[in-house]
Amino acid sequence: MQLAQRLKAIKPSPTLALNARAKALASQGVDVAGFVAGEPDFDTPEFIKQAAIDALRAGFTKYTPTAGIIELREAICAKLQKDNQLTYAPDQVLVSTGAKHSLYNIFQALLNEGDEVIILAPYWVSYPDMVMLAGGKPVFVETREENGFAPEPEAIRRALTPRTKALVLNSPSNPSGAVFSREALEGIASAVRGHDCLIISDDIYEKLLFEGQFANIGNVAPELVPRLVVVNGMSKAYSMTGWRLGYAAGPKALIAGMQMIQDQSTSNASSIGQKAALAALKGPPDAVTAMVEEFRVRRELIVSGLNALDGVSCRKPEGAFYVFPNVKGVLGRTYKGAPVGTSTRLSEILLDDFRVAVMPGAPFGAEGYLRMSFATSREVIQKGLARLRDFVAALS
Repeated sequence: MQLAQRLKAIKPSPTLALNARAKALASQGVDVAGFVAGEPDFDTPEFIKQAAIDALRAGFTKYTPTAGIIELREAICAKLQKDNQLTYAPDQVLVSTGAKHSLYNIFQALLNEGDEVIILAPYWVSYPDMVMLAGGKPVFVETREENGFAPEPEAIRRALTPRTKALVLNSPSNPSGAVFSREALEGIASAVRGHDCLIISDDIYEKLLFEGQFANIGNVAPELVPRLVVVNGMSKAYSMTGWRLGYAAGPKALIAGMQMIQDQSTSNASSIGQKAALAALKGPPDAVTAMVEEFRVRRELIVSGLNALDGVSCRKPEGAFYVFPNVKGVLGRTYKGAPVGTSTRLSEILLDDFRVAVMPGAPFGAEGYLRMSFATSREVIQKGLARLRDFVAALS
């Protein structure tokens, strides 16, 4: 059987693959300190689960409109107005099977063969592959750690061409945990004002903020809102990763095109999940607040521990639940007589010999770094740091 040519440029998700490998070891009784999973380790709040149970008992188990039930889309509009000062109507909102699905729909509805999408590096591993699956070309703009991983406006200007169809922004960021300041967003806005590209704002980690106040580019540059699409969902803020509920809000024509894609692929997101999402948006914020406070404690623990390691430096992330330590001082050294040449090789050694699961920076467009999730217990963090100290001690 000969598969489609489009698959040749696509790589399996490295985060899912490494997480599966770590889980397989754990299922065999191996004690693995895992820092891979991109999901909160907290349970979904009880009131959200109860809403799903109530929906089941009420028989709310049939198809819904592809775009989502009207009360959920209205609640999303209310959330965007209250939290983000962005005004949308329900027919500008599409509910999908996770924010990842929303992004996939955007690229499928927007891109023609050879169209370009600007992606800031480091980036979430799925962005480039989703662009390529739609026939597009990822164009990477490098950012620097010393600038807080915020892009230089001039670098974006240089990347813009007549074929540029979109720019992707992700703040708080996966993998770096960086949060764009209003000043950084104003710089980005200045770079794209003379171009008509779509701006895709992936706000999935919006609620997981440790410093400052979240801002969307539409807040600092309202004139760009007509070509802004906001992507968000329930997964991270409400610990609902497995529920698969996300949404996009944007220009009516784009949302209509995305709905046509969804009409002919998945149709509606889960009816029960939509009721749970409605409860999440309308319910109390206490569980989210408590989760963020625990993540704050873990952030301090893991950042201080990593910065105590010889050859490692780690900036403190402003949001999300990832640290992105710079390990270039380790890559120049040897382990068991062989050089630790890449972040991928480093992650292999850590898992095979020290039972620590981390993500290499290379798949995120940042060789010389590791991505580590602190969505795990304090005990696991301390255990993992001890094993990392053992690894560093074994280097020569």
